[in-house]
Formats: sequence, structure tokens, C-alpha cells
Amino acid sequence: MAAFVAVSASAQVTEDFKPASTNQEGKQYPMVNSQRMVRAQISAPEANSVKLDIGGVKYEMKKDANGVWTGESAPQDEGFHYYQLNIDGASVPDPGSKYYYGASRWGSGIDIPAADEDFYTVKNVPQGSVNEVYYYSSVTQQMRHGYIYLPAEYYANPTKMFPVLYLQHGMGENETGWGAQGKTGIIMDNLIAAGKAVPFIIFMDNGLNARKPGEQPQGFGGFRPQGPRPAGGQRPQGGARPAGGQRPRMSGADFAKMARRMGGAFEEVLIKDIIPMVEKNYRVIADADHRAMAGLSMGGMQTHGITLNNPKTFAYVGIFSGGTIGADELTDVPDFKATNKVLFMSAGGKEKGMAEGEGSVINAAEGLKKIGINAHSYISPETAHEWQTWRRSLYQFAQLLFK
Repeated sequence: MAAFVAVSASAQVTEDFKPASTNQEGKQYPMVNSQRMVRAQISAPEANSVKLDIGGVKYEMKKDANGVWTGESAPQDEGFHYYQLNIDGASVPDPGSKYYYGASRWGSGIDIPAADEDFYTVKNVPQGSVNEVYYYSSVTQQMRHGYIYLPAEYYANPTKMFPVLYLQHGMGENETGWGAQGKTGIIMDNLIAAGKAVPFIIFMDNGLNARKPGEQPQGFGGFRPQGPRPAGGQRPQGGARPAGGQRPRMSGADFAKMARRMGGAFEEVLIKDIIPMVEKNYRVIADADHRAMAGLSMGGMQTHGITLNNPKTFAYVGIFSGGTIGADELTDVPDFKATNKVLFMSAGGKEKGMAEGEGSVINAAEGLKKIGINAHSYISPETAHEWQTWRRSLYQFAQLLFK
């Protein structure tokens, strides 16, 4: 249940609010100020109660004589956040914002300006494209939908072949997430133009709707990782919801089971349908040395299970806020060590179970280095289980790929 907060009229609020960059064209609200507070406004003269719900916390809004409700949130982390309005108990999108798919619905989203937002700001550099792709799946026996990023050089150099990254979203999100919330195309265009990343293709698919005929979705229900479940912990903003606090170490088999339960037959779809389709229809170098997989949260768990199950398929692996691969897990997977060129693991600095302590991505990377894996770890400063962590993670990971 979301917490309720009544923002006091005496709270110190800096009146330098500006329309959010994620607003619909011409809409003034919602707004963000230099304190990273969000101000929402809506006309609802017959409503008795209106609240701003952001990050699972509800903030009271006040009505003026014209029936217009206005209210502010507490300061938010930099980057993207899902939010909604609660009008007389009904949670609805804000008509002023653009809509994004997250929390298993289309709803409002807002970008809080960040000190490092330059890396995902559109610039006058060679522009690639993010295109819709429809394809038939032999596994699900129906048409499926994804997105493909093609770098500018794909068009400028029509004979060149390119590597590919298969990039997955989190729980409650879909194939639109990395392009819209994650700003993948912008990040890649800027990195390539700066000479920090080699040009490569990215395919983004839906990891939650890959079910065989007659197969029912299962989600998390009934699955428990090995080891005790500790209490406590902060509820994340989006993606998969950890059990809380320090996560128990999950074996490769555990991750494979969880990924299967969440994603249905996605592993089969990826291996049997998506990769062959991409390699048939696009100028792709079709070998493991030029193939990568990565994902955030649930997508990171899927990456974990799929790459361990198919160690000769991907040479580059990225897990963003999705746990770790431990050195002990590779004992029975010698092909992973033989094939892998980069293993990257990241977390937000506020994700205590993964950012610090024995189970951190830093410790996991150090353990992997001792057995000869080219492992890298990254901690996103002052962010939690949210898109700013994952934008930064992609920015760091992309610079390691295919070099």
C-alpha cells in the first residue's frame, strides 16, 4: 500500500518550477523545480480529494476557488519516474504527461533533470533509428513485436556488418521501455559520435509475453530462491520487486527457473526465433564474439539464466540491478569462461543488497576476476531501482562491447 504524505504549506519550496521535458506538447504541468520537487495540477471541480502518487508515496493536493487542484512531491531522485494522480480513490494518468508502459499499464512518467543528463540529450550528431519489427514466432505460433536500433553507419555504409546486443526490460514493462524510458537510441548515437562505443545493433523484445499455445502466465507465484529470505528493505520504483534487504544468493538454476516463470518461453523465442530473424534480415556478424545480451532487473535475471544455459551464444553479458553471477556458478559451465569476453554487473547506490556488502556487484566482480573472467562492476551514484541507474548502466556497458 502506498504511503500518504500531506505536504505542509509552510514547507520551503523554491518557486523556480519549469514544465517537465516529458510533458505532452503545450502542457505546462507537471513541473519540476531546482529541488527536484514535482508540482502537478489538474482541474477537477467536483472531486473531494486529489493526490499526487509518485514512487509509491501519495502527496495531498489542494483545490482553489476554480476547482483546480495543485500539489507538490518531496524531492525525487534524478531521472525517470512513473507517477499517477489519485482522484477520489481512483488512480488515473495525468493528462499533462506523455504515457509510458510500466507497472503493467500505460501511465504517466516524468523526467527529473540530472547533472549528467548530457549523455542522453539529443545532439546534432549522426542519428541512428529505432524501428518497429513484427515477426512470426515458431515457438508461440503467433506474430510478435520488438524494436531494433540501427546506428547511423548502418545506413551510411551499406556493406558493413555489425554486432548485436539483445537488451531486455524489467518486470511490469515491455519492449517499449528501453527506447522510451531508457533513451537507448540517444545514448548510443552520442557514444558512437564521441568515439566511445563502436557502432552496433540493439534488439529489444518483450520478455513477459512469450507463451506457447495453451501456456498460462505464472509470474513470481510459488517460486522461492534457495536460502533464507531476510526481512526489511526499501521498495523499489520499478522492475522486479526484491524480497527485501540483502538478497539471498541465487544459483544459476534458481535464476533460470525464475526467468522461465516470469518470461514463459522467452528463452526459446530468443534462441529459436529472434536471433535467427535478426541475422537473416539485418547485416549482422552471426557469431558469439559479436553477440551480447543484457537486461535490467527481471531482464537481468533472464540474461543470467539464458547466458548460462547458452554459454557459446553470447560473448558479452550485462546484468543491471538483476543480481550477480558468482564464480562458483561457473564451475559446471566451462564454456561460459571460454566464450565470455566481458561480464558487467551494476546496481544503484541506494540498492543496498547489490551496491554494498558481501552480495554486492563489486564483490562478485572481484571473485570473477580471480578465475580469469573479464568482470566489471558499476554503482550508479544516489539512485535506486530506477531508470537512471539503468541508463547509466547501458552507457557504461556499451563502451565495453565488441572491442
